[in-house]
Amino acid sequence: MKSDPFSDVLTLVNARSVVSGGFRAGGDWAIRFPPPDRVKFFIAARGTCWLSIDGESPIRFSEGDTFLLTASRGFSLASDPAVPALDAVALYGDDGNRILNLGKGDNFFFLGGHVRLDSAGGALLIDNLPPVIHLRGGGAEGDAIRWLVDQLVGEHGMNRPGSQFAATQLAQLVFLHVLRAYLASVDRMTSGRLRAISDPRIEPAIRLMHADPARAWHLTELAKACAMSRTVFASYFKTVAGVAPLTYLTQWRMNLAERALRESNAPLSEVSDMLGYSSESAFSVAFKRVTGKAPKRYRSAVRRPPGQDFLLSEAQ
Repeated sequence: MKSDPFSDVLTLVNARSVVSGGFRAGGDWAIRFPPPDRVKFFIAARGTCWLSIDGESPIRFSEGDTFLLTASRGFSLASDPAVPALDAVALYGDDGNRILNLGKGDNFFFLGGHVRLDSAGGALLIDNLPPVIHLRGGGAEGDAIRWLVDQLVGEHGMNRPGSQFAATQLAQLVFLHVLRAYLASVDRMTSGRLRAISDPRIEPAIRLMHADPARAWHLTELAKACAMSRTVFASYFKTVAGVAPLTYLTQWRMNLAERALRESNAPLSEVSDMLGYSSESAFSVAFKRVTGKAPKRYRSAVRRPPGQDFLLSEAQ
């Protein structure tokens, strides 16, 4: 299988999606959720309502729609914006995994969850995403999510063996399809890593660098892989990625180095060799230039207890 740069990024930030609860509602109802501390996704599994996200105009939240909230913003859902909202924290208490009943009836069904990211690397993904991503039902990705949501609803409705495991895997795929839909809007994305790995014109070069980051890639061979002249390739790559091709390579090497320093006890000489540096000192100079810290100091600073996740407050 060919190198997949997007999978590389998701693996590097250790993205894990979790369904955390929901509610059924009918009649007159409204509920207010506080700003989340993690990336939040929510789905209209059935029916429609009004959705108001802090800083955004209220919109109709229709069956099959999915939202990804990557900023710490509160939001409300309501049958009518004029209905006074109940406090979600008070309603759910300490058990945010429940399915509540609001109002009278169940013509609306909401499922929510969050995405857990590695504390040290989460910004690598979040910094490249807008605060709100809205994927409407319909279309290739929308149809895929519709099927996934139907399966999620089924897993929540039946207490079968493995339901929690199945729901987690389905939520992971929902997150992936939302991101894929966003990446498909590459022309509207700002310059950056996600736009670079989504652009078909420079994809061959990105794949080469991700597949073998230790290699001393030359601009000429990367341009050839993309069927461009060296000058055109360098100019276009910087427009899309925001950095020059070899700067992108160095940054990716340092992302890999950060993970190695966080997660292993490998000596610096081994890390530098793994990433193609001729000496430990050459690696240390490059690492400090990109990250602002010497490798040993970085390793000491990020050695936290396992299980700590990236919080949105860290990205503010």
